[in-house]
Amino acid sequence: MSRHAGRDAAPEPELQPDAMLGAYLRGWFPMDRGGAEGPVLFYESDPRGVMPIEDFRVPRSVARGLRARAYEIRVDTAFAEVAAACSGDRDGEWLTPRLVDAYTRLHEAGWAHSVEAWSGERLCGGLFGVAIGTLFSSETMFHQAPDAGNAALVGTALLLRSRGFTLWDIQAVSPHTARFGAHGISPGEYRRRLAAAVAPVLAREGSASRV
Repeated sequence: MSRHAGRDAAPEPELQPDAMLGAYLRGWFPMDRGGAEGPVLFYESDPRGVMPIEDFRVPRSVARGLRARAYEIRVDTAFAEVAAACSGDRDGEWLTPRLVDAYTRLHEAGWAHSVEAWSGERLCGGLFGVAIGTLFSSETMFHQAPDAGNAALVGTALLLRSRGFTLWDIQAVSPHTARFGAHGISPGEYRRRLAAAVAPVLAREGSASRV
């Protein structure tokens, strides 16, 4: 279950990069349950969903699908398109236009990144998230072709492993992500791992710094 941050709730004017980064550094993430009315609140999950990086596993059925389709993985070539696709019509929508705008500002500042699955010049799937130090916090993903979302997920795992990331936050575990090894940890354990992941950045700059 999730709980909101109470006094840490941020009104819309505070959805600027520094405010967003400060929330992530405390272990909170935004969800816009107020639509266009009221503030965007910040939450933490209990348990907190994390995806393994070194022990990430690819189910056999997924591996077969990816071999058959051979999507090309690209990074940050279509962030706006990925964010827009992720915010498409769905029940319990949380990624509203004003929150998409906030993530777009983070991307322009060098903090938010998209991992994309392409077939030729067609964007077929992708995900985006926030990277601070060796933390990558995935937000959501989409697909518009078979296995394209899985391709982006597997591509993200390979990228994070190759670049030395240590913590992959997915906020909450779903039956689908559990197939890849996602599991829940306590908020306290998450904050301990978070502190270690962002420590080099904070030590270098004294505050959040572009990755």
